[in-house]
Formats: sequence, structure tokens, C-alpha cells
Amino acid sequence: MLILAGQGNPGAKYAKNRHNTGFLLLDRIHAAHSFGPWRAKFDSEISEGAIDTPNGRLKVLLLKPLTYYNESGRALSKACAFYKVGPEAVTLMYDEIDLAPGRVRVKRGGGAAGNNGVRSATAHLGPDFRRIRVGVGHPGDKALVMPYVLSDFPKVDLEWFVPLGDAICKALPYLLADDDERFQTEVMRLAPAPKLDPKQAGRPGAE
Repeated sequence: MLILAGQGNPGAKYAKNRHNTGFLLLDRIHAAHSFGPWRAKFDSEISEGAIDTPNGRLKVLLLKPLTYYNESGRALSKACAFYKVGPEAVTLMYDEIDLAPGRVRVKRGGGAAGNNGVRSATAHLGPDFRRIRVGVGHPGDKALVMPYVLSDFPKVDLEWFVPLGDAICKALPYLLADDDERFQTEVMRLAPAPKLDPKQAGRPGAE
């Protein structure tokens, strides 16, 4: 079993926040690949399915922790224990303020870079899980970060976020087959990141 998890906060209040990028992308994958109904387990909402990949048809568990963003590692560890898999079977998707809007970076291992959800996952699983960081941009001032990520995506951002979700769904078989580079290349080919306004170019997260 491969576990594809997203970072986010439960409840309608947070549903369309930038901080719920992981949950929003899981919903797109759930619909695009005809997964089973969502149900409660492992302190999470989960859905089981299978996806055809270059390595054959693989079983996949979609997992949305209900423990709130900063404690997501607790839910992940329960799922891993049940399926008897290690961090190498886990992919975690989340918002990244230190990347420009629409940019995607994939890697295994590394530090938390100030992300408390990633820190929680590392504390429970170790660092060797795959991370998909989705750029949402930076508000330009550290004091504004929390209200920024806990705000809904504005309509203008949906112009890149919706195509990005489609691209991730289409390229997902490469990721599940451990071809991270091909996955990232395909996502960026299918949904190029929007060009930055010159006024934004010097801000944090303008990579």
C-alpha cells in the first residue's frame, strides 16, 4: 500500500484555505481516479483505490489527517503501522510559502523548514518520506504569514491552482512508480507556473 497524504485542517472554516492545499489536491485525485468513498479511520478521512502506473496497477490510500495541520504525523503513523509500511511508502503534499505560486518541488528526506506539519510527520515517521511542496507565494512580511495561509485562495489564484490540480492527477502514475523527476517535469509542462508581477519578484518565495 502506498499512502498519499495531504496537509490541512478539518472543517468548513478551513476548506478553501491556502493551508489546505494538500486536502484540496487529494480531493482532485479522489475524483480523477475514481477512489472509493471517504470514511473515518486513523484519526483521518481515508479513501482506498488503485492507479495504473508504469510499474503496474498499485494500491493507494488517500489520507487527510483530522488531527489539524501541526499534528498530522500522529495520523500518518497509525496508517503506516496498520499497513506495515515505512516512510518510503508515504508521500505528503502541502503548501509552501517559500516557493512562487504554482511551482512544485518533489524530494525525499530533509528538514522541516519551519513547517510544523512536516516536523510532526518527521517526529513520527523519520525524515525519509516523499514531500510534494506546492508554492503558494509569500505575503512579504513574516508577521502576515499565518493570516495569509489561513485565508482562502482568491479567484485569481484559482487560474493556476485548478490547472495544477489537473496536471498532478495526470502525472501521478509517474510519482507512484518512483519517477519523481518525470512527475515534476510533467506537472510543470502541463501547468506552467504563472509569471510573477515585477513587483513580486523580490519577495520571499519568488523562486
